[in-house]
Amino acid sequence: MQAKSTQRPKYQLTVTATQQLSANYQRITLQGESIAHFGADSAGDYIKLIFTPEGSTDLSTLPHDARPVMRTYTIRQFDEETNSMDIDFVRHTVNDMSCGFAARWALECKVGDTIEIMGPGKKQGINEYSDWFFCAADMTALPALANTLAQLPLDAKGYAVIDILDKDDRQEIDAPDGINVIWNIQHPEHTLVDVVKSQPWLDGQCAVWCACEFDSMKALRKYFRDEHDIDREYIYLSSYWKSGVSEDGHKVLKRQDLDEQH
Repeated sequence: MQAKSTQRPKYQLTVTATQQLSANYQRITLQGESIAHFGADSAGDYIKLIFTPEGSTDLSTLPHDARPVMRTYTIRQFDEETNSMDIDFVRHTVNDMSCGFAARWALECKVGDTIEIMGPGKKQGINEYSDWFFCAADMTALPALANTLAQLPLDAKGYAVIDILDKDDRQEIDAPDGINVIWNIQHPEHTLVDVVKSQPWLDGQCAVWCACEFDSMKALRKYFRDEHDIDREYIYLSSYWKSGVSEDGHKVLKRQDLDEQH
């Protein structure tokens, strides 16, 4: 009896639009009938963009025994009428050819180009059975945070601190009126962690959702767990990247950090 394949399906998509949202954000729209089953609920889920080890999207050049390189991004929104999705990329110059495949591709791709993806992986939401909410994200996690805020109860209250590089990087956020959205322009004297810690603590059970750089995530984890004793069921913390490290190296650090927590 032949064993069933465990390989996840790939979908080839076409670039239908590329738009610079700000000095530091590029939005790419990908379309394909093969992802019709993703649906509008996939907004906030994540996909894997697939490249060759040289950074090409032409997987036909990949030797049979070679492993592709995958980079993880959040679906900002999904259009069911056109079966297309928007993916937001932080714009930055990448000189190291072993890193930054996706960032480079987002800056250089043109309408009509194709790329293969895997997914979607399900989003990690926030515990809604709480008295109030504390969310924090940097620019890499803004798409996921935006979808998290949009799903909060209309009477939700709390904070959403978002770290950006420039004031023009601010976006329209669909958040309940009771959520104080704070845009922090990056500065050594008022980092994402600093701004989070400076907010007055509210009464009642707090639910936390934070996604950002690895070292910032660890500092926020210490703050919420050690200083405010937030139970694991009410806290989601994730690092999306590590300064100076490729995504593959970051995955190793995340596994090590997870092992140390158990």
